[in-house]
Order: sequence, then structure tokens, then C-alpha cells
Amino acid sequence: MKAFRARALTVAGSDSGGGAGIQADLKTFAALGVHGMCAITAITAQNTVGVYAVQDIDVDVIRSQIRAVVEDIGVDAVKTGMLHTSQIIDAVAEELSKLSKPIVVDPVMIAKSGAELLREDAVKSLIEKMLPIATVLTPNAMEASKLVGFAVKTLEDAKRAAKRIAEMGPKAVVVKGGHIDTEKSADTLYCDGEFRILESPRIDTKNTHGTGCVFASAIAAELAKGSDVISAVSQAKQFVLNAIRNGISIGRGHGPVNPSASVYEAAMKFEALERLKEAIRMLEFTPAVAKLIPESQSNIAMAIPYAESREEVVAVPGRIVRQPWGVKASGCPEFGASRHVANAVLTAMEYNPNIRAAMNIRLGEDVLNAAKALGLSISHYDRRLEPEDVKKTEGMSVRWGISQAVKLHGKVPNVVYHEGDWGKEPMVTVFGKDAVEVASFVIKLAEMIK
Repeated sequence: MKAFRARALTVAGSDSGGGAGIQADLKTFAALGVHGMCAITAITAQNTVGVYAVQDIDVDVIRSQIRAVVEDIGVDAVKTGMLHTSQIIDAVAEELSKLSKPIVVDPVMIAKSGAELLREDAVKSLIEKMLPIATVLTPNAMEASKLVGFAVKTLEDAKRAAKRIAEMGPKAVVVKGGHIDTEKSADTLYCDGEFRILESPRIDTKNTHGTGCVFASAIAAELAKGSDVISAVSQAKQFVLNAIRNGISIGRGHGPVNPSASVYEAAMKFEALERLKEAIRMLEFTPAVAKLIPESQSNIAMAIPYAESREEVVAVPGRIVRQPWGVKASGCPEFGASRHVANAVLTAMEYNPNIRAAMNIRLGEDVLNAAKALGLSISHYDRRLEPEDVKKTEGMSVRWGISQAVKLHGKVPNVVYHEGDWGKEPMVTVFGKDAVEVASFVIKLAEMIK
């Protein structure tokens, strides 16, 4: 018998651009391991620049969508988004009030482009019908201002607004801090008579379309899985932060956040880790590789696609060391375990994103001759020419050198070498599409030299 999967329903509008609305909600549910269902309240014609048309769904059809899901599949939590008219609000509130399940209400009023997504005459219905049945309400500062009748500009304003809104019915209120003047993004959670300030760094990006939808949906997903409100909001805060960090640069306006980022990242890390493990096995089963290990030892590293930091590059902690019978990895592969080789990989990826792995080996005429015989492309750089400001900056020497070699060759070569400098051992770096390809190159070099 298969394990039970939590079920979450989104009652919201459709975003033709795929960045917000039910599209963002369903992506969020899936990323958090929840089965997502939807009742569409409106169809919008929109993209990253604006909303160009809104077609409300017939109220009876909205009711039927909710009933069809509830009666057959069941619901563990609900998230509501765009409820354009008072008639839609009345119908949705009536249907959802029959459920004894957590309801997260995102009071969607204005799109990021400025388009009105909640009619003025519907605000009263929202307050009277949706707020009393809400488990969690997630207004931003502008929406909170409209609900309470005073401007929400500071953290104290947010606290006052959250408490005032809670008096209208919701069990918990989160006044989001994206538009509040604080150094960090500070969300104000008011729950069970207590305030909690949830802070996160502000991300300098214009790709924020769908942030509110993803946040509310993540809360609903966590509630569906059985989390309490405080835990659900806290986890949703971290989830949406990752989605913003990995926002997608598409269109001419505000690109969407990426709720699938955590799933992709986990899959990409697993793939990189497995390829590196295989590469290490190949190296350890080839005794001749020992002759290529430099005095400072070797490392082999592989980055996930789109990697930007060493924490996204997997390598061997303690490096690969020479043994009497061959080579041995000093430890199990970890992300962030390499500095020099990881920096080489990250630099190469700036010129060719498909080159995601590298390994350092010793320099010698025999190595270069073998590389030429194998038909590997070769380039080099001179460490003696390294600018003083580069030498003084941690981690920049390798980046500068690889950049010089790539520019000299015109593209990322298979092999980059330098002849050392004062106190710096001469070195070769072998590049490839993945760790297995790099290991294959190194093994071929070792066997040819032997």
C-alpha cells in the first residue's frame, strides 16, 4: 500500500505567464511533496510586464471545482489567491467554511505591475467573509494598509496592523516585510497573542513575480503535512527566500521566482555527487595515476549546473593523496570541500557552462607530450605576471590564471598549465564536462606516461 500524500487546494486565478497564481501555487505544492489541486477563479492575460485582460470564471463553475475536489479526493489545507469580485468571495467563503481544514488567505489586491486584482467593492466582502475563516492571512504592507485604514511603513506599523487584522477573524496574520523600510526583509507574524519577527536577507533582484503566491502556498503545504502555524510560516519563509534567490530572468519586466529551485538543486547535487564518486573509483583503481599526483596532492571537483559559489561544487575533503599502490581519496565527497580546483571550475563555467569539472595534476614535459598525443587542447598562463591586487585577494589567483588561459586559447581548453612562481608549485588542471570525463582524461595521461 502506497504512503498517504498530503493534499492542498489552491483557489486562485490563472497567470498565463506562469509566474504567479495557480501556476506558482501548484509548482510550490509539488516542490514540497504535496499533491496540488486547483479551483480557478479567473483567467488573466499577463506576462512579466503587465496584466492585459481578466475573465472571471462563472461562480457556479468555481463552486463545482471546489466540490469535485473535496468530495472525491479530499483536502488537507487550502490556499486562496485572486478572488476578483464580491460574488466570487461569497461563493468561495461559503464552500470553504464547510471544511474543518486550515485555510491560508493571500488577500491579492494589486499585481506587481499595478493592475487591480480585487475590485474596490469586494474589499468589504473579503473582510467580512474570508478573514473570519482564515487560519493564516498573508497581506503585504500595501494590502495590510488597505485592510486597517492606516499606512504600514515601519515594523511598529506592521505589528499594529497584524493585531488589528487578527481581531477581524484570522487565527494568525503575517504582514510581509518586502515593502517595509528595514535593513532585512522582516515579516511580522502575530499568532496566539504573540509577535514573532522573521528576518531574511534582502535579495537584489527584479525577479520577484509570484513571491506572495509562493509564500502563501508554502504555508498551506506545510499545514497540509501537519505542521503548526509557526513552523509552517517559518519554513515557508526559507522556501520563498530560496525561490527568490533562484528567480528566473525572462521577459522584459519582473521575472518570476522559482519555487522548483530546491527540487532542481537537490537533483543536480545528487547527480554531481554520484558522478564524482564514480570518477574517484576510476582513479583509485588505476595505480598509474599516482605518478601524476603533485607534491601538494590533487583534488577533483564537479559543479552543479549554474553554480556560482564553491558551496555548489563537490570535491574531496583532504584531497586525493599518493599511496604506494596508487591513489586514495582522503574522505567522502562533500560540497564546499575544495578551494583552488573549485575556483578553476567556476571560472571555466563563466566561459562555457558545459565544462563543470576539473582535476589538478603535476606539470612535466611528459604530461604535456601525452596530452598533445591524446589530442587534448592545451593553454597556459604565467603566474609571474599576476597583478598585485589579484595576489592579495583570497581565491583570485586561480580565477585570474584560468581566465588568462581561456582568453589565450579562445575557449576553455582540456588542459591548462602554469610553471609556478616563488613558493608556488607548477601545476596542470584538466577540465571536462563532468568528473567522469576528467578522470578518463587523467587515466589516459597516466597510462600513456607509464
